Amino acid sequence: MSYKRIDQIKVGEITDGYYLVKSVEIKSTTSNKKYLDFFLCDSSGEINAKLWDYDQADNPFKSNTIIKVRGTIKEWNGKKQFNIERARPASDEDNVKIEDFVPTAPYDSVTLFDQLQSYIEKIDLEDLRTIVSRIIELYKEKIQYYPAAQKNHHSVRSGWLYHVVTMLQTGEKITEVYSFLNRDLLFAGIILHDISKLDEMDANELGFVTAYTVEGQLLGHILQGVKLVDRVARELGSDAEVSLLLQHLIASHHYTVEWGSPKSPMIPEGEILHYLDIIDAHMYDMKTVLDETSAGQITDKVWVLGRRLYRSKQ
Repeated sequence: MSYKRIDQIKVGEITDGYYLVKSVEIKSTTSNKKYLDFFLCDSSGEINAKLWDYDQADNPFKSNTIIKVRGTIKEWNGKKQFNIERARPASDEDNVKIEDFVPTAPYDSVTLFDQLQSYIEKIDLEDLRTIVSRIIELYKEKIQYYPAAQKNHHSVRSGWLYHVVTMLQTGEKITEVYSFLNRDLLFAGIILHDISKLDEMDANELGFVTAYTVEGQLLGHILQGVKLVDRVARELGSDAEVSLLLQHLIASHHYTVEWGSPKSPMIPEGEILHYLDIIDAHMYDMKTVLDETSAGQITDKVWVLGRRLYRSKQ
């Protein structure tokens, strides 16, 4: 049987192949029967998988290892689910490499980081450019591989960097239309709006979030980001209003208290930053789903978007 990537498998198929274990846990059903709950992935995406009626005391499968599985693709809550019938760890004789199974941004991290640096150089206001440069230097290593989220949009290796760069590209075009916007402030806000996700989450070099940090759970990346900018700006002796405006962009980019922001945007750059964030996240999620959908077909409900999508024939 030929092996299919995750984005190629369809509901109802009997499938086998090699996949990377992103996470695995022993869980229990309501009738107290144990099962293994997996998230499996390859370079094309990820899928939840279940190994039912698991009666062993220990779990032989570990995160960040490759396994070979066979089973049937089902549907649960509008998403594909792999019901595993057989599974074993991959061996040296299988000749598979872990790097080939990691979902990653469509551009390499070196290219993306160079693009990020080019936008920092476009920030004319020295205090803003200096704050951004210092913070990016502090996080330079993590930026190369961190995802933008544990799940959903840009939750792939180098996803944080890809998200920021595409937002910068769109933001630059928007400043050509709305010329009254402070381009320096908008660029700085885009670059730093999610910077503290790199402290909120623990991620390994494969780009997988293994846990949320204690500080991340107690404060969250918005408060962490505000604190970070305030500290660095004070260390650099930056202009107080420049620091305050940048902190406001971070604090308000989720838009409302209900969505996690302590303040709503009070400057035009904050309004634009919020919608750039939403646009980029939604475009990523839509493309991911539609790439798996045949032309002329309507998808199942996309839960993160709250609706179905249609892939046109055009």
